[in-house]
Amino acid sequence: MADDLPYAGLKVFDATQGVAGPHCALLLAQHGADVVKVEPLGGDWGRALGKTFGDHCAHSLAFNRGKRSIALDLKHPEALAIAQRLAREADAVLESYRPGVMDRLGLGYEAVRRDNPGTVYLSVTGYGQTGPYRDRPVTDSVIQAFSGWMSINRDHEGTPQRIAIIAIDVMTGLYAFQALAPALYRKALKGTGCYLDISLMQAAAAFQAAKIVEYQLEGEAPQVLGVPVGTFKARDGYININARRQGHYQALSAWLGRADLASDPRFATVAARFTNATALMAILKPLIESHTVAELTRACADGDILHAPVATYGDLMADAHVKAVGAIAWLEHSGVGAIPMPNIPGTTPITPDGPMRHSPHLGEHTRDVLRGLGYRDPDIEALAAAKAIGLGPA
Repeated sequence: MADDLPYAGLKVFDATQGVAGPHCALLLAQHGADVVKVEPLGGDWGRALGKTFGDHCAHSLAFNRGKRSIALDLKHPEALAIAQRLAREADAVLESYRPGVMDRLGLGYEAVRRDNPGTVYLSVTGYGQTGPYRDRPVTDSVIQAFSGWMSINRDHEGTPQRIAIIAIDVMTGLYAFQALAPALYRKALKGTGCYLDISLMQAAAAFQAAKIVEYQLEGEAPQVLGVPVGTFKARDGYININARRQGHYQALSAWLGRADLASDPRFATVAARFTNATALMAILKPLIESHTVAELTRACADGDILHAPVATYGDLMADAHVKAVGAIAWLEHSGVGAIPMPNIPGTTPITPDGPMRHSPHLGEHTRDVLRGLGYRDPDIEALAAAKAIGLGPA
């Protein structure tokens, strides 16, 4: 039951766009919060990341489920007044504008807490509210470059590469949610609010803490975590094998017909394999490549060796284990069709008729939200005619 969720009854004013802030707000909705997504009339720019399907893209479908969308032109006085009222009445306010923008709109932390001292206010930016880079525009790929992330992900020519997923935005949403959760707990116990400054830069650094420490201690070429470990080319695909443990290494060597590698002084111990990693991998790679992925998978399973074939997303969705544990739900989304949606660990699974099945269309709930504030339908139509609000689909 939705009423049994921990954040049932919590009101959230979500003025974030993109991925990081919307992801955080999604997690609040997943736990029962009433999240009102406040969008410009043209929509959250995160609705147009890549190919679009109506007013959605894959990212907006994934990170806005369970919310209500209201479209407001904050340059219009009456629309701004609506936003200010929603913010004053919210338990939590989330925003992702550049520093100073919300203050100029009368929606900044100081303005909101004058009328609502218990509000928990969270800002998501690229570099944070202070410092020489505070006003710089940012995307996920920019922070991948800035944070050192690309320096450890190079192609065969040594060129630093971004990973083809908006990873830092997603993890920033997770860090934002973990900051909000204890703040909301304190609010529930003591009634006190607070301001939370969350940046993509800081989230990327925190996520890479071990690598940053490793860099300081070992330099730009740290010792690998294990040998032999890596993604190997097989006859018909790729497989990731982790045989760094002594028993695993011996089992792999024996199956490849090279049991002598387990007793070779160059490779017989963990320390020796670190020292002679290049020579060992040069021997193993052609041996592994002579086998199919299926053969290698069976051999690793029989030897209890850590492994997994390199899968596509299609392979993942079709996998028997993924299906057996219900890791991915299939939803029928209006204007889009059937889409797969991974369930979030530790939360109530998505159901075809549940609150988390749907990502709102732009302005889909404008009427509902304004009616909840006491606006009559003629007033709502007048605001729409004045282009102060967007009404979205009927």
